[in-house]
Amino acid sequence: MDERLEPVNTHRAGSDQRRILLLAHTGREESCAIAREIGTSLVEQGLCVRVLSDEGKDMHLIGLEGVEVADSDAPAEGCELAVVLGGDGTILRAAEVVHQAGTPILGMNLGHVGFLAEADTGQVAAVIAAIVGRNYVSEERLTIDVQVVRDKESIASTWALNEASIEKAARQRMLEVIIGIDGRPISRFGCDGMVCATPTGSTAYNFSAGGPIVWPEVEALLMVPISAHALFARPMVVSPSSVLAVEILPDTDGSGVLWCDGRRMLDLQPGDRVEVRRGATPVRLVRLHEEPFSDRLVSKFELPVAGWRGGRKGSGSHD
Repeated sequence: MDERLEPVNTHRAGSDQRRILLLAHTGREESCAIAREIGTSLVEQGLCVRVLSDEGKDMHLIGLEGVEVADSDAPAEGCELAVVLGGDGTILRAAEVVHQAGTPILGMNLGHVGFLAEADTGQVAAVIAAIVGRNYVSEERLTIDVQVVRDKESIASTWALNEASIEKAARQRMLEVIIGIDGRPISRFGCDGMVCATPTGSTAYNFSAGGPIVWPEVEALLMVPISAHALFARPMVVSPSSVLAVEILPDTDGSGVLWCDGRRMLDLQPGDRVEVRRGATPVRLVRLHEEPFSDRLVSKFELPVAGWRGGRKGSGSHD
């Protein structure tokens, strides 16, 4: 459930200085220009703006009074929220930066679809006003923790907001896997890979692989085969307390690759087992206004809805 955010005490005891972490895809000049506008405006309103060292240089904000450079070990610690300019990839990178601190993310879309973003670049003034006036809420998004087991020992662990995908490493070879839920085997088959996704990630790789779209407030885990050669290889939606497992068969003629959110990669060997479970730390996304997920779905995917006569929220009225 959404909850009103309260300001975070970001200074020493007795200080009420508010800090905003500003992140951007600085490879685009538009992004840098908007970041400068937001950063200078927030400073003028008495807020402290924190930037990463390299990004701050590209934004031309370093050196300005009220702007500080983030500590590389804890860049989001003590920040009220993180304002992120870019597409979903940039927002996923920002999720890595703020994950341990639990800082809410306010995304501004400079990409194409931008499902994770809350505002577009034409809403800069409204975003600044909402931040200054604390007129926003946050919602928790379920994450997944991912573990790789080799020879009965854990060799790696990471996490994801959208999905963990186990994919074949060589284009010419299939990946032979056996999948399981809660310690019990379900099926084995050859495939191009498997996607283990969250509801947030259901509109990302999961969607492209033919998986279902799941509303963000639904607590569930998703498992979707990619181009499987099997009679039973359908998308599955399971309990958030379940543990998903994908084992690469020991005698398979090929290796695999684990990708988490398309950003963190690990090579997999025959016999490796990838376990996916509900994450211990959720990600918090900022919302500036109430909007049904169905409306977001229609607007982001540009779905045709002309002729709908069902009214809104069961009112019986017509659009």
